[in-house]
Amino acid sequence: MTGGRMRFFRNRPWIVLLAFFILAPLGGCGSRANHDETTANKPARPTIVFMTDFGTANDAVAICKAVIIGIVPDVRIMDITHQVTPFSIEEGSRFLAGVTPYYPAGAVFLVVVDPGVGTSRKAVIVKSKKGQFFVLPDNGLMTPVANRYGIEGVREITNPAWMIDDKVSSTFHGRDIFSPAAAHLAAGEDWTLAGPEVKDLVRLSPVVATVDQKGITGEVIALDDPFGSLITDIQGEDFKKLGYTMGQKVTVTIDKKPSTFPYVKTFMDVPVGQPLLYVDSRGRVGFALNQRDFSKAYKIAPPVSVFIPRKGE
Repeated sequence: MTGGRMRFFRNRPWIVLLAFFILAPLGGCGSRANHDETTANKPARPTIVFMTDFGTANDAVAICKAVIIGIVPDVRIMDITHQVTPFSIEEGSRFLAGVTPYYPAGAVFLVVVDPGVGTSRKAVIVKSKKGQFFVLPDNGLMTPVANRYGIEGVREITNPAWMIDDKVSSTFHGRDIFSPAAAHLAAGEDWTLAGPEVKDLVRLSPVVATVDQKGITGEVIALDDPFGSLITDIQGEDFKKLGYTMGQKVTVTIDKKPSTFPYVKTFMDVPVGQPLLYVDSRGRVGFALNQRDFSKAYKIAPPVSVFIPRKGE
């Protein structure tokens, strides 16, 4: 560049700045495109969705996660809860059924609610017809998911290569069998290598509300912790067929004791501390106190019976 041209640009710095702002984005287009292409081609991180009744007051959950990461370091572990009521297979199955619709095919669910650990009950991998995998004890945990999606296949976990080592304990299969098996699945290994095919799963006999000419008879099946609201097995659609409209009072019998509650849409439709009947986010009839604990106030703990009469009965 000649001295005259240098003086031209030195006396007009705005030209240099203008050129920078025009050309800089163009220079970055190639790298941005390459970044987007790399991101698009990068495989999704494997996901394990984890639930137990271990609680959080000990090291059991952390140990299981350490086993998983030791096998598949880039795995993403999502926790459902580790506060399942100890030994409650029914509650674990309900929580599992509640979350599966929100995860895609290929997700691996690791569930350890296992009162029969160390016995002849099978440790299995189940593949649903939705394409999700479930690593859990064969004790009924799969029942509602199996009823919803159907089962593509089941394998018993017997292959030592899919376990922690040859020293499997009789009391901690979450660490020794279920966690390593889930990790091998998340790593993309062939699930049929885990062990032999299983023909039939153990199934729960779920409690189902019944409808007749008088009304609906059901059960309080759980509490919506930590709020203490009652969860029932009465479907909202069945309740609506009884003839009640929003805002009306409904007299129900819970644990053989009659009470009257307004049927409303939200908790704030009643004053703070007042009771209500509502249809919850899962489509079931529930009972609550606005900003209070219904279970404690009414001294109710599941399971107890519930009866809701038809309007006018």
